[in-house]
Amino acid sequence: MSDWTDTIDALIDYLRFQQENGTRDAPFSSDLLKKLGVAAPPPVATVPPPAGLPPAAAERRPATADHQPPPPLPPLPAQSPAHRCAALDRIAEQAAACSRCPLAQSRTRVVPGQGNPNSPEILFIGEAPGQDEDAQGLAFVGRAGQLLTKMIEAMGYSRDEVFIANICKCRPPDNRPPSPEEMQACIPFLQAQIAVIKPKVIVTLGATAAKGLLNAQTAISKLRGHWTLYNDIPLMPTFHPAYLLRFPPAKHDAWSDLKSVLKRLGKPVPKHG
Repeated sequence: MSDWTDTIDALIDYLRFQQENGTRDAPFSSDLLKKLGVAAPPPVATVPPPAGLPPAAAERRPATADHQPPPPLPPLPAQSPAHRCAALDRIAEQAAACSRCPLAQSRTRVVPGQGNPNSPEILFIGEAPGQDEDAQGLAFVGRAGQLLTKMIEAMGYSRDEVFIANICKCRPPDNRPPSPEEMQACIPFLQAQIAVIKPKVIVTLGATAAKGLLNAQTAISKLRGHWTLYNDIPLMPTFHPAYLLRFPPAKHDAWSDLKSVLKRLGKPVPKHG
């Protein structure tokens, strides 16, 4: 793919991302254009609107917009690990500044996710941080996280070789599932992360993750084990590790799903599995 095509794709991704976040005007700074590999245009004289007519953009802007942080920047073309890490850091900064839903008032830490940012073979997505994750700022570090680590290692990977994230970056009170409104407010951060890291396969953990990413209304017991796509990325829904802790017999089905992931990636199933 040519540099010019990469630039066009990046611009399209940027505009689509801004549109999804309700932005009507998408200014391109000279710094952003330089990162995209596009020469900045010459300055253009501004023509004032006719007298008595308010700016159209001001009419369309919601009254609360000024009190919300800007949406996370869309991922720029990442040609190196350093670029990808910088893009993920910026997304994490935007998430930390977010106040789009009430979870911002009760959280201790924002939990952006962590792992291999360079086209990992697998991206695991859960629903939201729990108490341990909220305290440490890391995804999946409690009991469910310990089981997820065992699942990852049973597949022949380490946690550092995959990427782990959640639909929501903040902990809901009492570890309840995030509401549809909370997921809608937070999903742009995850979408931006996916565009940056470009995983080969996505594994959603539990019904909430599948609902948040795919808008799926089907029970996880019926979704699991069946391949679908998210933006052309193969996606396998399976049970959440927390559910497997409560109902151990379901581990057999979860392992079957993970073996299907290995097969999709062309990887052998480890003998100890």
